[in-house]
Amino acid sequence: MNLPLMALLLVLLLVVWLILRLRKGARDESPRPLTSTGATTSAHHAVSISFSSNACKAAREIAGRRFLAAAAPKLPLTDCDVLECNCRFIHHKDRRSGKDRRSPFAPSGFGGRTGHFEQESRSGKERRSENDEDVS
Repeated sequence: MNLPLMALLLVLLLVVWLILRLRKGARDESPRPLTSTGATTSAHHAVSISFSSNACKAAREIAGRRFLAAAAPKLPLTDCDVLECNCRFIHHKDRRSGKDRRSPFAPSGFGGRTGHFEQESRSGKERRSENDEDVS
């Protein structure tokens, strides 16, 4: 084989190799899903902190409190003074804990009314004048 033909073949192989390499790199950098289960999360997805018996004071202070997932503190907490932090997040559907403080028996319970109406709150004075119709 002559030398120019071999050089052309080598350049062609190099170009093909670069094209394949660039395509593979673009595929590898595709965004991955945020959750490992593939389930979609709601805008109200919340977390609370679970800790062991040797937890720091900072973790004990926020025990039982739910945070929106986007606003949750990072672990380990900034005030953590334990050598090995064992705190973990517990995931919840939303920030509400299921404790509904409304009473179905109160006047403003589940029926749709919004307050107590026993006492009249108007002053009793008429705002309109007697001769509203005489305006010319």
